[in-house]
Amino acid sequence: MSPAATLHSGADSLAIIAGELASHINKKSTPRSPQVHLVPTAGDTQLFVVNGSRLHNIPPAIEARMQQLLELQDEAGIAGELISLGLDMPVLINDEPLKSPKTYALSLAIAQKCNMGCTYCYADQGDFGGPTKNMTANIARQSIDLLLKDCIPGSKVQVTFLGGEPLINRKALRDATVYAFEQGRQKDVQVNFSLTTNGTLLKEDDAAFFEAYGFAVTISLDGIGNQHDQLRPLKNGAGTYQQIIEKIRPLLATQRRMQVSARVTVTPANMELAKTLQEFIDMGFHSVGFSPLLRSSSGKGEMSKDDLEQMLQGMIACGLLFEQHVIMGKRFPFLNMVNALKEIAKGTHRPYPCGAGAGYMGVSADGELSACHRFVNEPAGHMGDLLNGINPTLQNNWLASRHVHNQEPCSRCWARYLCGGGCHHEVLERGRNACDYIRGWLHYTIQAHERIARMAPHWYK
Repeated sequence: MSPAATLHSGADSLAIIAGELASHINKKSTPRSPQVHLVPTAGDTQLFVVNGSRLHNIPPAIEARMQQLLELQDEAGIAGELISLGLDMPVLINDEPLKSPKTYALSLAIAQKCNMGCTYCYADQGDFGGPTKNMTANIARQSIDLLLKDCIPGSKVQVTFLGGEPLINRKALRDATVYAFEQGRQKDVQVNFSLTTNGTLLKEDDAAFFEAYGFAVTISLDGIGNQHDQLRPLKNGAGTYQQIIEKIRPLLATQRRMQVSARVTVTPANMELAKTLQEFIDMGFHSVGFSPLLRSSSGKGEMSKDDLEQMLQGMIACGLLFEQHVIMGKRFPFLNMVNALKEIAKGTHRPYPCGAGAGYMGVSADGELSACHRFVNEPAGHMGDLLNGINPTLQNNWLASRHVHNQEPCSRCWARYLCGGGCHHEVLERGRNACDYIRGWLHYTIQAHERIARMAPHWYK
């Protein structure tokens, strides 16, 4: 058999295994209790205790008792069983929302315009549904002053540049970076920088600048070749893939302090996840991650329930590749897997999906504050402005309303404190159509966590 045929055969086998796993996981990950979830493994079944996001190995007899209680929907019996096993503990997350938390991260819509014409773009092809505009140097500096205002020495903050396409406003981006770095140095505050770009406007000297300031650079790439071109063309319809690949080479070659990642928005048109992942890792990206398209401004390309089931198969195929490499002691930077395993290992337990509207704020080009970069120009996430600062009433009402205990059907879901209720913007715009996918992915990664902890414990170190 030729090397190409062997590779093809291996991909087919991986897809078959991933499909069988996904089918099994779809059945097993359905929520049956808000208190516990059972996760079969090669050895003893793992009991996931929702309060505290804790995993415990349980012998067959206890598993059988718990299965019976789950079938009977006996929540009192489940609570009693946890007590008898010594696994009960005080409730860690109550109904009390965060109130006026300190801001530690800002995303600056440094350019509310874009040279590309992606039909699904949440930012309405870069202008957020309004006139195109660039952020001035003065607005950028005011944003950084707000971020650093109450920082204590030794703390860390994050400045992210987004758009539109942020490199349209390269001078303001660079000036703001230098200003933030100098202000942070004076206050003994570490300022970390990140950038999400479509990659078409990169210049060779950008690599040296991003390396000097230790940027985390994310390149939006929606598949290989024609797949990407169909989803992310220029406004005149021309493809962009080859152009981007050429322009990112200096970044990939330069990255030391800088980390260059690929982010793939998954639609029904670019489902070859394992192939895409391997291709981008081979290119030298520091990490590669996938995100399903759940809400697009045009309604085009959004993932249906069937699409998300297919995506779960692809994600599991990627996860199996990750497991193979890690067990052999090799690095395999599949970002979704890395993040999930870290969250599971430390028992992540949160009432919100992210820092949006809490420690993280978006800043529009004209200085309006929003819950995150996705809510620029949208009243639903308005949080104040640079002149008057964060409006505590708006912020605290948001945090109270978005607490996972106030979301449905989250209150009945075993994954609620790992998930936090899902992306605020997607949920408010389209509802919770990805819950089965999220639970399936978490169920798989809990199983993978057990295998890796047993066969490659060095990975966690």
